[in-house]
Formats: sequence, structure tokens, C-alpha cells
Amino acid sequence: MNKLIMGFALVVAIGFAACNNNDNKQKSTDSGAVMAKDSAGQAMAAVDTNVAVVTPVFVQVDPKALATIKGVVDDYLKLKNALTADNGKGAADAGKVMYDDLGKVDASLFTADQKKTYDSVGDDLKEHAEHIGKNGDNIAHQREHFAMMSEDVHSLVKAFGGGQTLYYDHCPMYKDKGAMWVSELAEIKNPYLGKKMPTCGEVKEKIK
Repeated sequence: MNKLIMGFALVVAIGFAACNNNDNKQKSTDSGAVMAKDSAGQAMAAVDTNVAVVTPVFVQVDPKALATIKGVVDDYLKLKNALTADNGKGAADAGKVMYDDLGKVDASLFTADQKKTYDSVGDDLKEHAEHIGKNGDNIAHQREHFAMMSEDVHSLVKAFGGGQTLYYDHCPMYKDKGAMWVSELAEIKNPYLGKKMPTCGEVKEKIK
């Protein structure tokens, strides 16, 4: 029995270590605002010194096409933030808007290389947005499609940018194998584990 208890404790300890959970984040303090500010400051410092900085591949992109891509990325970020808040309905609403906005992308405005890159992710993005939009009452299913969507969004912003500085983050604990997501925030706010473990993860890339 003692061996079983010790084994369970070890698994729990490893899980928390993988998410870089700091004991200070779990302790109550008399100045929560200061702690939150400090945490964000630490995250910014980590991004600046320890992660890869990626510059979008395509510098010359038709302004109209670039604007529609930015709109799609903005939709994705709203969807991500809804999942972070465990808000399946909000994620579904954002997914529906994203699906519509993907239909507005005019691929004829791209160069041949740009079109090839967009075509490699465009249909998949629409499929994932559609699934998420139809499953507002099933957040687990939404998160499964969000994980696949995030890989495609990452490819999209590495190629075209997203109109702002973005971060590519990794959650080591989602479905035991981990998953990635794109964020506009330097600090970690996990869309896979939501309020259960909001700070689980680390920044892998900074895209600007």
C-alpha cells in the first residue's frame, strides 16, 4: 500500500513539474495584482531570451488578402480565449465566424507560392472551424479540433504573419502527448486545460 501511495505521489509531482507550476502562484498573498504583474513580467523575460524568433516568410502580400488572413487569425484568437475560459458556446460562436471569414479569403490575390501555402491549410481550417462551431455543448470535442486547427494556424502565421506579435505555446499534458497553440499573449493561458490548470505550458516561438 505504501508503494502504491508513493507511486501516485510521484506521478502527481511529475505532472506539476511538467507544467512549470510555481508554488508561489498557488499561495494566497495580500497583493494579488502585484503577483499577477510579476508573473507576466517573468513570462515576457522568458520569451525574449529563451525562445526562437520567427519572421513571416512572405513580405509582399496583397493588402486585401493580408487583411482577410488577419481577420481569420483574430477569429482563432477569440476561439482560443473562449476555450481558456471553458466557454464552449463562446468557442462555437467564434468558430462559426471563423468559418465564414475563411470563405472570404480570395486566393486569386496570392502569388503562386503564397497560394500553395494557403491551400495546404485552408480547407482543413474550415473543417475544424465548422466542427467547433457545431459543438458548443461538447468542449472536449472542440479542443480536439482546436489542437489540429492550431497546427494549421501556426503554418499560416509563419507564412503571412497575423498583424501583431504572436507566440507559439506548448501544453505538455493535453491527452498525455501534449499540444500546441498560437496566442497573442506572452504569458501562458492554457486553452486545453482551461481553469483547471491555466498556466500549464511554455512559449516555444515568438512570431513577429
